[in-house]
Amino acid sequence: MGTVDAFAAISDPHRRHLLEELRDGPKSVNELAAGLPVSRPAVSQHLKVLLDTGLVHATAVGTKRLYAVNTAGFMKVNIWIDQFWTDE
Repeated sequence: MGTVDAFAAISDPHRRHLLEELRDGPKSVNELAAGLPVSRPAVSQHLKVLLDTGLVHATAVGTKRLYAVNTAGFMKVNIWIDQFWTDE
């Protein structure tokens, strides 16, 4: 993960919404902004936080950037959560 705590990043409902949207595949900022009641610049700021945590990655495609879930970025979160499961 990056310098931002992943749990702090996913505590925001808009960021959780973005991650849920990206679960279906890569999307541009404009596509993601269409599903939120916030401005496109605000969506970009939320994506920056998710990028900084390593939960999302971006790929340049022509003049656009497509954002996608970075499953490797969820590994530390997954490992931390898994410690609470027992074999009872």
